[in-house]
Amino acid sequence: MCGIVGYCGYRDCSDVLVEALTKLEYRGYDSAGIAVFEDGNIRVEKSQGRLDNLRNKMLSDGKPEGTTGIGHTRWATHGKPSDVNSHPHSGEKVAIVHNGIIENYKELKDLLIEKGQKFLSDTDTEVVAKLLGFYYKKSPMNPLETIKNTVARLEGSYALGIVFEDFPDMIYAARKESPLIVGVGKDEFFIASDVTAIINYTKDYYLIEHGEIVEISKDGVNIYDEHGDKKVKTLLTADWDAEAAKKGGYPHFMIKEIHEQPDSINTTIRPRISNGMPNLEECQITLDKIKDFKKIFIVACGTAMHAGMVGKYVIEKLARVPVVVDIASEFRYREPIVEEGDLVIIISQSGETADSLAALRLSKELGAKTLGIVNAKGSSIAREADMLIYTHAGPEIAVASTKAYIVQLSVMYLFAFELALAKGKITEEECCTLTQHLELTPSIIHRILSENLSMPQFVATKLAAADSLLYIGRGLDYALSMEGSLKLKEISYIHSEAYAAGELKHGTISLITDNMPVIAVATQEKLLEKTISNIKEVKARGAMVILVAREDFKIDHEAYDYLITVPKIDDVLMPIPAAVPLQLIAYYAAVQRGNDVDKPRNLAKSVTVE
Repeated sequence: MCGIVGYCGYRDCSDVLVEALTKLEYRGYDSAGIAVFEDGNIRVEKSQGRLDNLRNKMLSDGKPEGTTGIGHTRWATHGKPSDVNSHPHSGEKVAIVHNGIIENYKELKDLLIEKGQKFLSDTDTEVVAKLLGFYYKKSPMNPLETIKNTVARLEGSYALGIVFEDFPDMIYAARKESPLIVGVGKDEFFIASDVTAIINYTKDYYLIEHGEIVEISKDGVNIYDEHGDKKVKTLLTADWDAEAAKKGGYPHFMIKEIHEQPDSINTTIRPRISNGMPNLEECQITLDKIKDFKKIFIVACGTAMHAGMVGKYVIEKLARVPVVVDIASEFRYREPIVEEGDLVIIISQSGETADSLAALRLSKELGAKTLGIVNAKGSSIAREADMLIYTHAGPEIAVASTKAYIVQLSVMYLFAFELALAKGKITEEECCTLTQHLELTPSIIHRILSENLSMPQFVATKLAAADSLLYIGRGLDYALSMEGSLKLKEISYIHSEAYAAGELKHGTISLITDNMPVIAVATQEKLLEKTISNIKEVKARGAMVILVAREDFKIDHEAYDYLITVPKIDDVLMPIPAAVPLQLIAYYAAVQRGNDVDKPRNLAKSVTVE
């Protein structure tokens, strides 16, 4: 959500900034802009809409010429998308870009208006720019003091990229909550919301922490704490390169990332399996450490929450520990009964999701132990959780998550196996067997992607004109249906809802009309008979049924219109391979409708505000 970049070096700054912003398009945005030092002045170019609009504007106006500047892609929170509300925003002798939300902006704006300041936009960001200008007049030629005084007045979250007119070869930055890194190249330096933006130039970076202020010149980087004392930080190196973030011949990142899922699972689970058994010691997880947990909370948002739903079913089935799954944005506000002896698992692809991070901090305050499951190295959740499992999905560019979800599932299974063993609910032999089955999932997914693409593609043509549809399933299939439904609606814009199949008779079945699509998931042998009965109920009322089922199941042909089969594996692990046809249905439906698959409207990859 929003993307920040900055460059200080020897290259054409405008080109570097725009290229870096293209790498952040996956975060979601509705406008873009840059501010570049040109002949000692700050020149701003910005435009509503896609980056192509900004490029065209610069073709018309002439692009800013210089080697130092900042850039931004905006996802609207205050003020509708427009040229005026686009970043950068300016104050007296200053221009800024901002990711986050300033919660007390109205109070600050009223104060600044009283002091004679005039505002052009409806944004909270312009308030920060004017406040910086106000304090700069009080501390002329002292950017660090100006920034320190300004951020002390801000409530909310922010990552700020700042340039001062009096310091034409320098960039400043500050962070609270919203992610920010500083890239270190050879004779050039960067700021960015994440490494993806700058990976073409350098893999080396500093991770900026809450309260830190950054000063960048062509000579190097200085980082200060909130007291103004200089800090020495560890230089990190990204473990992937620019090629990993390219489409590699695929038409969209999403389909590329679906095909990368087998490798992502292998990369994630193989280092955590020793002698055929799960081994999470490198994640600070041991049998002794987890055997006494009496209650578990799983807290996450969106797709990650659906991975948590699968985790709940598996943990309760195997380890017999009660699990509560919470949407992160609700967790804090319902005053959860969390206490010492409980475990709170936070799942987040970015490791910076604002609601999930707040839930983690609350859980620690209440005395619970915390486990973070994240994909982003050095992210806030990764640093603050008591235990940590990295999901080695690599960069995921498409906004709709696929491989990040699959690897979240895979580590949830490893943890469930380990917990069940620690609790004495399964034997070592049973644990070894389950782990072997988990190791088979990459080859099963590879088989699906090699042999079984035609039916999801064909089914998608039947959905392209639909206004609304249902997903149904029981048990683990219901949890999987929730994710399938989310995938479809977020990229195809077809309204869909997921329901427990047994709940249909309690109201939902009234929605069924002639030829209404219903996608049914049936992979659980013990629940098959009851699920098929529910499917026949909707079929009898005119539904067009698309059935995703295990390939060995014998199912009456009259129960469905179209059948997509999934190779057999242990029932408890079926949500991993069965997720793939649901991802493909969503992808091909979006393609059929001519949508921007990788950048669906109104959505952002990393949600860093509440």
